[in-house]
Amino acid sequence: MSTVSPKGLSPTDRAPIRVAMLGCGTVGSEVARLLTEQATELAARAGAPVELVGIAVRRPDKHPELPAELLTDDAAALVVRDDVDVVVELVGGIDPVRSWLLAALNAGKSVVTANKALLAEHSAELFEAADASGADLYFEAAVAGAIPLLRPLRESLAGDRITRVMGIVNGTTNYILSAMDATGAGYAETLDEASRLGYAEADPTADVDGYDAASKAAILASLAFHSRVTAKDVHREGIADVTASDLAAARTLGRTVKLLAICERVTADDGTESVSARVHPVMIPRSHQLAGVSGAFNAVYVEADAAGELMFYGQGAGGAPTASAVLGDLVAVARNQVHGGRGPRESAHAALPVRPMGQTPTRYHVSLDVADRAGVLAQVAQAFAAHGVSIAAVRQRDANDTASLVVVTHLAPDAALQSTVDEIAKLDVVHEVVSVMRVEGEDQ
Repeated sequence: MSTVSPKGLSPTDRAPIRVAMLGCGTVGSEVARLLTEQATELAARAGAPVELVGIAVRRPDKHPELPAELLTDDAAALVVRDDVDVVVELVGGIDPVRSWLLAALNAGKSVVTANKALLAEHSAELFEAADASGADLYFEAAVAGAIPLLRPLRESLAGDRITRVMGIVNGTTNYILSAMDATGAGYAETLDEASRLGYAEADPTADVDGYDAASKAAILASLAFHSRVTAKDVHREGIADVTASDLAAARTLGRTVKLLAICERVTADDGTESVSARVHPVMIPRSHQLAGVSGAFNAVYVEADAAGELMFYGQGAGGAPTASAVLGDLVAVARNQVHGGRGPRESAHAALPVRPMGQTPTRYHVSLDVADRAGVLAQVAQAFAAHGVSIAAVRQRDANDTASLVVVTHLAPDAALQSTVDEIAKLDVVHEVVSVMRVEGEDQ
């Protein structure tokens, strides 16, 4: 780490903070550009010049836009060089990035990363390495792009008790669901359109199957509830099974469908607390703050005891927005090195257990095709009652010999709701369970 510069010097007279960058794709190229174009302003904000001294890329010859003397294909050697103070990691993935960042932290280099997958699996190991060497670990860009979200959770709300974090943290899925809602189109054709417009990757699996959102949910839950939560702890469902009929049904009830990451502090009847972390499609009222978030934007809704309800909204991805978050972290790290401070450490003191999805209280919207005859509703209601699930509302529409029945429940353990649906599907009077979707954002 660089030493503290003498007092009284102007920022440009101080020893520079020397930065090594891993990866130079969409985000990395923006970071490199801004480091050059805004060098004077960044120096003023950081308290010293911020100088890019090396960039590790897979193929240096493919980057003629960058100074050749900065480029290397040896990331492992770059992160431990004596002339490096901070490592900015923008490669993504877990291996070999994990070994590079551990080597950097063990050598006393502070790390700025946007790597949600790595943090969702190995943040504890990275924090331990940072603590042992006195280095900083910052990762604002790992969740929700340019939106200042993680720093408020880590710092601004450190004196409050957060009870819930719920939000749209994946722009691809939000674009698809927003378009389905607006046009009435199906999932497959909307995904094709999202790919054509560049909102979906060539392989959209990480987005549409919820893996990306689950990694972000693990990070949010860890910070909000001061407990270690990994991606494996997060219940995950994607949007591939969401149909145009689901959106139409939601619309008739004054709702829409969103893929949400939901992290909650759950208190059992005996007073014990646990953490629930889940990602899945939900129906929410159109009056809810998250319902109006359309396109590829992200938004996160935070509830805390003292602060009340807070909303964070903005660009959740993209080169320039994510680079903004990276540079914000870099300035914070540089300030710490100039003035001898340190950033926030890991806060896992609560060590709350993760509640299994089956024990998590949720609500269901169940759509059924049933026989159009007397006694059907009674049989369906009996199945709900047998599993201790209370019905909040019922809607029925008749057509020839078949009726469409929609049941919305009150809160109940998710396993009880799923068991109810399984039993209903076996009833002779039920032709088909058309769809099952959880409901959020309403009075329970």
